[in-house]
Amino acid sequence: MKTDDRTLQYLVDAVSDYAIYMLDTDGRVTSWNSGAHGLMGYSHAEIERRHFSTFFTPEDRAAGMPERILATASAEGHIELEGWRVRKDGTRFWSFGALHAVRNEAGELIGFAKVTRDMTRQRNAQVALAESERRFRLLVDGVVDYAIFMLDPNGVVTNWNRGAERIKGYSESEIVGRHFSVFYTPEDRRARAPARALETALRDGRYDAEGWRLRKDGQRFWASVVIDPIYDEDDKFIGFAKVTRDITERKAAQDALVQSERQFRTLVSGVVDYAIFMLDPNGVVANWNAGAEQIKGYTADEIVGRHFSTFYTDEDRAAGTPLRALKTATDQGRYDAEGWRVRKDGSLFWASVIIDAIHDDDGQLLGFAKITRDITDKRRAQLDLQRAHEQLAQSQKLEALGKLTGGVAHDFNNLLMVVSGQAQLLRRKLADDPRGQRALDAIEASARRGEELTRHLLSFARRQRLSPAPLSLADRTPGLRELLSTSLPPAIKLEMRTPDDLWPIAVDVGEFELAVLNLTVNARDAMPRGGTITLRAENRTLSGAETPDRLEGDFVALRVEDTGMGIPPDILPRIFDPFFTTKGVDKGTGLGLSQVYGFAQQSGGQVTVSSQLGRGASFTLFLPRADRAPAPSVDDEPIALSRSGRILLVEDNPEVADVAARMLEELGHDVVATSSGESGLQVLDAEGPFDMVLSDIVMAGELDGIDMARTIRERAQPTPVLLATGYSEAAARIGDEFPILRKPYKLADLNRAIAKLLARPPGPVAELFHLEEERRARGQEPRTAGGKAAGGPAPPRE
Repeated sequence: MKTDDRTLQYLVDAVSDYAIYMLDTDGRVTSWNSGAHGLMGYSHAEIERRHFSTFFTPEDRAAGMPERILATASAEGHIELEGWRVRKDGTRFWSFGALHAVRNEAGELIGFAKVTRDMTRQRNAQVALAESERRFRLLVDGVVDYAIFMLDPNGVVTNWNRGAERIKGYSESEIVGRHFSVFYTPEDRRARAPARALETALRDGRYDAEGWRLRKDGQRFWASVVIDPIYDEDDKFIGFAKVTRDITERKAAQDALVQSERQFRTLVSGVVDYAIFMLDPNGVVANWNAGAEQIKGYTADEIVGRHFSTFYTDEDRAAGTPLRALKTATDQGRYDAEGWRVRKDGSLFWASVIIDAIHDDDGQLLGFAKITRDITDKRRAQLDLQRAHEQLAQSQKLEALGKLTGGVAHDFNNLLMVVSGQAQLLRRKLADDPRGQRALDAIEASARRGEELTRHLLSFARRQRLSPAPLSLADRTPGLRELLSTSLPPAIKLEMRTPDDLWPIAVDVGEFELAVLNLTVNARDAMPRGGTITLRAENRTLSGAETPDRLEGDFVALRVEDTGMGIPPDILPRIFDPFFTTKGVDKGTGLGLSQVYGFAQQSGGQVTVSSQLGRGASFTLFLPRADRAPAPSVDDEPIALSRSGRILLVEDNPEVADVAARMLEELGHDVVATSSGESGLQVLDAEGPFDMVLSDIVMAGELDGIDMARTIRERAQPTPVLLATGYSEAAARIGDEFPILRKPYKLADLNRAIAKLLARPPGPVAELFHLEEERRARGQEPRTAGGKAAGGPAPPRE
């Protein structure tokens, strides 16, 4: 091979983007470069002497295309063509190639030179562009509500869509090549409006306007016009895109609305008790009357053009209330509601709002008529009336519950008296029996539990007898912390913040501590995985608006907060109801919060609650400020064992009479028992004298315990009377007229009560023995004595 031929071969092989190869006169491959190998996939050895029709698709081979190509190249010297070709692996590619006839010096055909290039990517791009242009053309042609067409840089129409033909009246053949100023009115053409429109579009990048335009038949229509300049890929200005819409009907509606507004303004301008104004379809204020200015505080200049959501609270705007109001008015024709609205100065007022949708004769929405009235005073009166009804209903519920609870408490405490008293008497006989002692412990614990349930019920019904006294919460904090800490697991942290400058409060100490304990236990149960309970107190002067019951005056607000799971909104209104609980079986009685509620109400205060799911709950006790400072605390002196005496026992329940008589005998007293007030007076006269009388209050017959005690007091030499009761409304009403011992009582309670009574001179006494206080007192153990009751228990009353 000559040097020049070798150089040429190297050059051809170096070309990798083109397949360059030779064919003989029959179309068989005789040479093959690296570009052909890369494009076609065949090596030189694989393709040499094979016919070049191998690269054609089966359908092209069947149509005889390879032979026609060779014939054309042979006859005309060369041929250029595009089409699908096939690689060795069967994949197709779009080929652009040329086939040249090669002749010798004598002009004889000796073969063909073939050059092929893969143009698949370029063809795909061209096809996609053509398809996009086709679809865009179809889209534009399919739009009939808008006139969409092109202008050359001078404003001459270059194409036309169906919408343009419908709106303007010209066919494409009639308008293409004419200047677009033909659509303008004579006065606009004289004012150079078409030229200014193109100048503005070119200068600002867009021209947007409305105005009268002309159709082919000379008829005018009100048009919305947009003109945008168009640039090619090289940023060369090539013309304008113009979009025109016929909005004659909309303009007519707007004109009608303007006229309506004028009439409306005349009609309502003098109304000052109602805010009457119009909104456009989007909710923008269109006019304003004197009443709106008076109620809302805005002048017409300040509010017209602003959205009516300005009058709503931030919460309502965030919730989408203004938009829902317009949608309701649009869908249903009317929106009627009440709610808080905001004046210009930021103050709130309760508004009655009516929004009516306004339509034209064709049903087109023109806007809304809105009427607002300030009904704050009316709502306040309604709320006061509703609150009064709720308070009346609550009072009636408490009254009914109180009557039920009183009856239950009396009978239940009598049962507990028998159980508890017999257990105390048995304890001494079973002192050496550990199993018996454990059984008695369980019996007495159950009796105490039953007593607490009754106490909670009475507290909720406000039938619990309270002895309020001044209390310094700051001074009580250490003891309160000790009390509460014993009920909390290590995983719960207790924080107490009671500043020294807190006012003293007027509360029953025992019930107060029980209420705080109940709130703390409730918070504890809401945090099974641990957390923090915070007690914080502060002085508050209430004006009546801060609490549901409109408390007024000086109060100490004690807040108990937890970091627990929170209270669901549907449960929150029921949490103070007696026996309502969300805890599992044996986890709670549902009376703890009822006691808190009753204690707060009976103390002249209130309890409120707020909660969010997942963020804990906060209970606030508002307790009234005491009118004097707490008295210095003095430790109770031990009360000595009461001297032995002769006691008349008046009790109509035979089981209670039996256990009471045995307890008195256990304390060393001689006992005579009878079953009614009348028989009690008879025994007192016939078998006296007696050192004292222990009588039940609620008994059958003409005389109850109080009537009998008053009769005894009126005698020349009155006998001291100690009354005992499980519960009695009469006992709640007599105040400090007679000492009262609550059932069920313990031997120590009974001994202390008798010792106090016998240690005092005859006459009216003022003492109520609180079981929770007596149990904490440290008195001497009563001695035992063995006397027998002079009279057996009376038959039970029916």
